[in-house]
Amino acid sequence: MQSPVGNIPYPTIDLTILRQHLLDLLCQLAYKEGDFTLSSGQKSTYYINGKQVTLHPEGSVATGRILLSMLPDDTDAVAGLTLGADPIVSSVSVISVYEGKSIPALIIRKEAKGHGTQAYIEGATLKPGANVVVLEDVVTTGQSAMKAVERLRAAGYTVDRVLTLVDREQGGAEFYASQGLNFETIFTIKDLQARYRELGL
Repeated sequence: MQSPVGNIPYPTIDLTILRQHLLDLLCQLAYKEGDFTLSSGQKSTYYINGKQVTLHPEGSVATGRILLSMLPDDTDAVAGLTLGADPIVSSVSVISVYEGKSIPALIIRKEAKGHGTQAYIEGATLKPGANVVVLEDVVTTGQSAMKAVERLRAAGYTVDRVLTLVDREQGGAEFYASQGLNFETIFTIKDLQARYRELGL
């Protein structure tokens, strides 16, 4: 897969160009049409496997750079529920170092591990009240990322923001608003479907 701007290194590509390239990667690698059952139990005529892009080398860098640019200045860490958010929080954390910051990544287990510290949260221990932003690949109802929010708040951290690659626009934004969370998405499902048609995939 070609770089969107030839030989220009990814760390210096304009974010507007990078955003378009990320959209194309999502359409080419992650978006599928058919009959699917989502993790929420809902039936759908399409499916987005975000890991096909967030684990892709170019997709990982694009995801990390764009999400990093969306973080508030007072962000102490990024976090997400395993497994979908694992490559995302890792990418943002790594990219943050190259951009003169140092934002640690936290991974939230779905169940506490059954040995050692039996912790739900993997990663650095932050100061009480630290500001943590939750990241997600695809939001449908909002329940998955909310589990991460609850675990982080229970650990004494401040969480008031969720960022995602794609919003399926099936109630997630409204749910987060009802929970007092700020919510931002890079793309909506309409963006993906319109570009998918343009590309003739």
